[in-house]
Parts: sequence; C-alpha cells; structure tokens
Amino acid sequence: MEGTNAGHLMSLAALQRQDPYINRLLDVTGQVALYNFNAKSNEWIKILLFCVVRSATPHHGFTIMNRLSTENLVEPINKDLEFQLQDPFLLYKNGNCK
Repeated sequence: MEGTNAGHLMSLAALQRQDPYINRLLDVTGQVALYNFNAKSNEWIKILLFCVVRSATPHHGFTIMNRLSTENLVEPINKDLEFQLQDPFLLYKNGNCK
C-alpha cells in the first residue's frame, strides 16, 4: 500500500472517532493557516484540512484537525455556507456569520 493511501486510511480512522458518519475523504491539504479575528488569540496554527463525505445529513463537510490541541473545527457544507476565493486564501462564512 502506498504511503499516501496508508496516511489517508489513518486520517479517516481518526476523523471517524470524531464523527462516525464520515465514510470517505475527498481531499486533504498538508497545511492550513486558520485565522481567528480575536485580537487576544490571533495566531498561526498549522493544521490539516479534510474534505469529507458523510453517510448522514449533511452529506459533505470539511474538518480542520488541530495538531496542537484536541479542539478541531467541523463545518458542514450546506446552503448557508458562503465561499470567496481571494488567492491564495479561501474565505468562508457559515449560517452563524462566523
């Protein structure tokens, strides 16, 4: 088995511990910088972004796994999610205006 496939299987298993309805990885990034616009906690965080397929509603989403803590970001992809590409950044706003 190739290293990439083995890595994806391990990542899928880790994601399924958080959300047992995830059944497939669509794509993975090697590094993501997540920006929080809170002045007290504004910092760069090296984490992984996973685009996933779920067997339950919502059927698609993305998860950002934080390597430095147990707090991960899980965002369902639904009609309320807005994306804007400002190369090299992908900005989004969810239904809660976050």
